[in-house]
Amino acid sequence: MLGLTSILLAAGMAFATPASAQEPAANAAAPVANTAAPAAVATPAIADPTLDAAGKPKTKAAPGIGQPIADAISLQPQVTPTGREAHWFHNVVLLPLITIISIFVLILLLWVIVRYRRAANPTPSRTAHNTPIEIVWTLVPVLILIAIAVPSIRLLAAQFKPAPKDAITLKAIGNQWFWSYEYPDNGGIQLTANMLKEQSQVGKGERFRTDADGPRLLATDTRVVLPVGVPIRLVTTAQDVIHSWAVPAFWIKLDAVPGKLNETSFIIEKPGLYFGQCSELCGARHAYMPIAVEAVSPAEFAQWVKSKGGTMPNEVAAAAAAEAAQNAAAPAAETNAAAEPAATNETAPAANAAAGNTTGN
Repeated sequence: MLGLTSILLAAGMAFATPASAQEPAANAAAPVANTAAPAAVATPAIADPTLDAAGKPKTKAAPGIGQPIADAISLQPQVTPTGREAHWFHNVVLLPLITIISIFVLILLLWVIVRYRRAANPTPSRTAHNTPIEIVWTLVPVLILIAIAVPSIRLLAAQFKPAPKDAITLKAIGNQWFWSYEYPDNGGIQLTANMLKEQSQVGKGERFRTDADGPRLLATDTRVVLPVGVPIRLVTTAQDVIHSWAVPAFWIKLDAVPGKLNETSFIIEKPGLYFGQCSELCGARHAYMPIAVEAVSPAEFAQWVKSKGGTMPNEVAAAAAAEAAQNAAAPAAETNAAAEPAATNETAPAANAAAGNTTGN
C-alpha cells in the first residue's frame, strides 16, 4: 500500500512541473545544432574564354590569315614587328635587287652572244685587261652588299633581341612526334598538343578536324594561347632529337635541341589563329607536328590562365608585396603593445579611493 502511494505522488509531481522547467533541456540542445560546421561553399569554376558553352573553340581559322594559301608565291601576312620588317626587307630591297641583277646579267649575256658571235666578229680582240671595267665590276657588288648588310644585320639583331622582364614565357618542348608546352611565369601550366586527324581516320565519337579547327595537317587538339601586344619570351628544347618551332606569320623559326635552351622574343599585334609546324627533319612522323597559336587580348589571356589554375605574374607580385607589408607591420604592432603600461594592483587602491569619495559626496 505504501509503494502504490509513493508511485501516485511521483506521477502527480511530474505532471505538475511547469513547462518552463523543461525548456533548459531543449535550449541546451540548441547550441549543439548551432555549432555544427557550416556547409562548404563551392567556388565557381572560371570559364575558359577561348571555348563556347559546348566546349568548342570560339576562334575559327580564317582563310589566308596565319596559314598557307593555295598557289601563293609570296610570304604570309606578318603580325609581329620583326616579321613586318622582314617582309618589307624581302619585298622592297631583296626582290627588286635580285630582279634587276638577273635582268641585267641576262641582257649582258644576250648582247655578248649576238655581238661577239663568229659571223659578226671574225677577228676577236686580244685585249687582256680593261681597268675601268674591272674597277666597276669590283666596286659595284661591294656597294650592293654593304647596302644589303645594313638592314640585314638590324633584322638579325631584332630576331634575337632579349625579352624584357615583363614578358610572358612560353616553353615549347619537341617530342617524337608532338609538341608540349609550359608557362613558367603563370604557375607552371602544362599543355600537350597533337595533330587532329581527319574524320575517316578516327573511330566513332572521337574528335576529328573540321575547317573551323584549321587546315589539314595543321590543326591541333590543344591550342597555345598568347596575349597580343605583350612581349613573348619563347624558349625551346627537346626530349629526344632536334626539332624546330616555326610559325611563318610570326617570322619565328627556332631550333629545339635536347639538353639546350634556345630563346627569342616577339610581340603579336593582331588577335587570331596562326599555324606552323616542326621545320627540322625529326623522324618518320616529322610532317605531323603542327603548331596552332590563338592570340587573344590580355584580359582574355588572364582569364584563360586562371581557368587553367594558373596565376598572373603581377598578381603574384602584389600578393608578395602585401604579405611583406603585413609582416613589416606585425613587429611595429607588437612594439606599440609592449610600450603601453600594463594595469597593476598598485593602481587599484587609488581607483577604489576615488570611487569611495565620489560615493560619499
